[in-house]
Amino acid sequence: MTTNSMFARFTFYPTLFYNVVMEKISSRRWFDRIDDNVILGALPFPSLTRRLLEEENVKGVISMNEDYELFLANNGKRWNAYGVEFLQLATTDIFATPCQQKLNDGVSFIYRVVNKEPSLDEPKKPTVYVHCKAGRTRSATLVGCYLIKRYNWTPEQAVQHMQDKRSHILLHTKQWEALRVFYELNIPKT
Repeated sequence: MTTNSMFARFTFYPTLFYNVVMEKISSRRWFDRIDDNVILGALPFPSLTRRLLEEENVKGVISMNEDYELFLANNGKRWNAYGVEFLQLATTDIFATPCQQKLNDGVSFIYRVVNKEPSLDEPKKPTVYVHCKAGRTRSATLVGCYLIKRYNWTPEQAVQHMQDKRSHILLHTKQWEALRVFYELNIPKT
């Protein structure tokens, strides 16, 4: 285990507690709808399951968390029991950013889930819930890539849109670099 990984594990519970407190005492929400297909949020605790399924029509979940981070949250097995597709793209918190393969896999998963035909008894469009611990950095990087691909936006446009919807996202140099590489590789130049 690397020093970065050990530090991320050591700080997991204190920073999770901080996120819970901030959601209670500030204007931060646990999750925010980014567009008609995607919700960007923090760890999906079991207490949120009913709301995500019934009110938000979540049919897919992408977790950017490592296994130990899902201890208190719905994991793949729990989501699958509700008929929700699950994709885990484990990325170390604080120090790492998702690699391009994970970003492409995540964007493809979103497209696959939301482009399924709705059933007659469920006319609402399916939604994908994308999360990490706080819904600020790892998951925001993936959602930024989705916005770039869907709307042919620049990284700056994608991040601005996310900030308009979820003002406390936090992208550092590595995340910006990942967004720019994704943009260069996925958006045709005219």
